[in-house]
Amino acid sequence: MRVLITGICGFVGSTLAMELARQSGISQIIGIDNFSRGGSETNRRRLLDQGISVISGDIRNASDVDSLPQADVVIDAAANPSVLAGVDGKTSSRQLIENNLYGTINLLEYCKRHSAAFTLLSTSRVYSIPKLAQLKMTIKENAFVPDSNQDFPPGISASGVTEAYSTSPPVSLYGSSKFASEHLAIEYGLSFGFPVWINRCGVLAGPGQFGHPAQGIFAYWIHSFREGKPLRYIGFGGSGYQVRDCLHPRDLVPILNLQFEEGLTENKPCIVNISGGIENSMSLAQLTSWCSQRYPDSPTAKLLADSCKVGSPNQDRPFDIPWMVLDSRLAQRTWNWNVSTPVGKVLEQIADYADQHPNHLLLSH
Repeated sequence: MRVLITGICGFVGSTLAMELARQSGISQIIGIDNFSRGGSETNRRRLLDQGISVISGDIRNASDVDSLPQADVVIDAAANPSVLAGVDGKTSSRQLIENNLYGTINLLEYCKRHSAAFTLLSTSRVYSIPKLAQLKMTIKENAFVPDSNQDFPPGISASGVTEAYSTSPPVSLYGSSKFASEHLAIEYGLSFGFPVWINRCGVLAGPGQFGHPAQGIFAYWIHSFREGKPLRYIGFGGSGYQVRDCLHPRDLVPILNLQFEEGLTENKPCIVNISGGIENSMSLAQLTSWCSQRYPDSPTAKLLADSCKVGSPNQDRPFDIPWMVLDSRLAQRTWNWNVSTPVGKVLEQIADYADQHPNHLLLSH
C-alpha cells in the first residue's frame, strides 16, 4: 500500500510518517510540504534518512497535486491549525481558506482520479462555540470542571463533547474551513466511490512540535519554561483554569491502519472524535505547576505570576472557551481503540526534547 501524506514535514505529518514507515503492510510513503513553517527542513532530513519521499509543493496549487505519484491512501495533515488564523493579523482570511479548504478540494480531485482513500485530520474546533462558552464551570485542582448540576446541551456531558454536538456557526473561520472540508470530503466519497474518513482530533502534542501561543500550546509552554521565556494567561480572569485534552499523534496510527484496511463500509462511522479525553486533559495552571517542578530554577513561573498581578491581558477573546475535551467513546467502541500515551508521558517527552534542543522555540518561529 502506498500512502501520501500532506504537510509531511510538520509535526503531525512527520510523526505519522515515521510511525507508519514501521508498518509491514506499507510499501511506500510519499509526502508533500510547502516548507512555510520554520523547522520544517529539520523534519525533511529525518524523513529522507528513513527512506520516505518528500516532495516540495503546495496543495493549494492544483498542478502541484496533479503531478504527485499515485497513492492508495491520502492523509491530509496540511493545515493552518490556529483558531485565530485569518483574524489575528498574521495570516489573511484568504490564505486560511485557500490552505484549509481549496487544498482539500485539490486532494479530493486527486482521490477521485486515483480511487484513493481519503483521511482528513480535522479538529475539535468544528464544534459550535456559544453553548460551550456558556457551560457552567466549577474549579477543581486549578482547573475548570463542568458543573454536574446543569442541563447539558445535546452532545455534551461531563465526559466531553461527542460527535452529536452542534457544529453550527460560530466556530471560527478556522473551524468553518475544516467543517466545509469535512462535508466536501464526504460528498466526494459518496459521489465517486472512494473511502473517506474524518478524524476530529483534540490537541495533538509531542516532542519536536513547533509550538507557539495559538497552537501547540503544551510544547510551547514547556519550551518557554526551559528557556526562561515570559508567559501569560489570556482570558478567564487570568486564572489559567482553561482545560484542553492532549493526544500524541502516534496514537492515531492504530485507527488509521484499521480505516485503511476496511475501505468502503456501511458498518462504521466515517466521522469520529479521537482525543486524549478526560484522563489526558489538564489546565494551563496545572501545566504551569508541572513545568515549575521540572524546571524549578526557571524565571518563567515568577514572570507569569507577576503578569497576573498587574492584570494585563485578561480580556476574553471571541473564540476562547473554558473547557474543550472530546469524548472518544465512539472510536473506542468501533475500533477497540484507547489512548496509549498518557499526558504525563507526553509532557516528559516534550521536556526531554527541550533539554536536547534548547533553541527550538527560535527555530520554530
